[in-house]
Amino acid sequence: MRSLVEPTIFKSYDVRGVYPSELNEDVAYAIGRCFVPLIGSGPSTVVVGRDMRPSGRSIGDAFARGACDAGADVVDIGMASTDALYFAVGKFGYDGGVMITASHNPAQYNGLKFTRSLAQPISLDTGLATIRDALVSGTLPPKAATRGNLSRRDVLDDFAEHCLSFVDRSRIEPLRIAVDAGTGMAGETIPHVFKFLPCEIVPLYFELDGNFPNHPASPIEPENMIDLQAEVRKRGCDLGVAFDGDADRMFIVDEKAAIVDGSTVTALVARNMLEKHPGAKILYNVICSRSVPELIAKAGGVPVRSRVGHSIIKAAMREQDIVFGGEHSGHFYFRDNWYADSGMIAFLLCLELFSAAARPVSDVIAPIDSRFRSGEINSQVPDVTAKLREIEKHYAGAAIDRLDGVTISFPNWWMNVRASNTEPLLRLNVEGDTQALMEQHRDEALALIRRMPPFRCPD
Repeated sequence: MRSLVEPTIFKSYDVRGVYPSELNEDVAYAIGRCFVPLIGSGPSTVVVGRDMRPSGRSIGDAFARGACDAGADVVDIGMASTDALYFAVGKFGYDGGVMITASHNPAQYNGLKFTRSLAQPISLDTGLATIRDALVSGTLPPKAATRGNLSRRDVLDDFAEHCLSFVDRSRIEPLRIAVDAGTGMAGETIPHVFKFLPCEIVPLYFELDGNFPNHPASPIEPENMIDLQAEVRKRGCDLGVAFDGDADRMFIVDEKAAIVDGSTVTALVARNMLEKHPGAKILYNVICSRSVPELIAKAGGVPVRSRVGHSIIKAAMREQDIVFGGEHSGHFYFRDNWYADSGMIAFLLCLELFSAAARPVSDVIAPIDSRFRSGEINSQVPDVTAKLREIEKHYAGAAIDRLDGVTISFPNWWMNVRASNTEPLLRLNVEGDTQALMEQHRDEALALIRRMPPFRCPD
């Protein structure tokens, strides 16, 4: 039978493709038909949310039709952030959920993120491959004898109350905060949360527009933080924050408009969570600064090092009863949020910490953010495995571990090199105790990674 889909739109953790050439209503309908039997054999209720992309409504409606034809009841929560979708699945006991979003990708893309009950993520290894293979073979599950029903539910006020439950709102000071929503879903969720707080919000790009007319909704790229930084300076803000398109990730700037990276935010949230949960386990990924496990241990917690990736991290947190986990990429996970990530919860915990400190944000951060990081640098290589072996051989005198790619450690600097999940790329991160050390070893590693293998004449 004819394939119903281009299989490359199925990524490690989601579906993502160009609309309508790769991902369209027909594909979304077929995915809906396949999703329902994946999450259980009995009657199911699936919640569907979407971001502000122009194709979101029609993609979501098509998925819902497919899920209803497969016998599931569908609850449409309309436009919401991805962390609000996770909340809805967990809080209201739905059997699964799908968020229609392409996150930070450009406007021509759309996608789907999937969860089982309790907001448990579905990846290629835990179900997406089954859906992909069914669509590639062109064989959909049969329609149910009884079609499911479609209903609608507004969850954003309930979501706001849930996020605020992580902090003592009476401790939040009346801070002036510049917020760059990037015309993404934070423009909808921030007002629901901050109507309960004394803070003054200075809004940037709160109008919902999936064409992203001002800048891409990808705050991990420094060039997309420029407008926020300018507004913090112009308005004399205490700090600023930017969210990505589906508002599950967030990035902070201090009162001087300096960017606070994801490692430092992980350390800040960890400190607050350890005040609330003394002695708890805190997870961080292999890319986070050495300052993170140092702070966790100093604050009386138990640092747990993990591979990169939300499915991996959520599973590890469930298995080990870990209260909080953070990634360098702006994803922050909470046990009491069904182990799902939420930029909003992380931001509120930072505000509570900054308020209690009664000092400028830069002063709070300074003792934590004492090292120098390269940021992630990608390089295309012809043979990822061979290049990783070459790197290990070159640094044979170092402490080496292979938890995620290869981590090379020396007393005053370290680096991690790991493969991309989807492309023939190596991703390099370097940290040094000084700027000079970081730059020296960054450049040395890049030269090694990008050095081509010697040419061999064919036999």
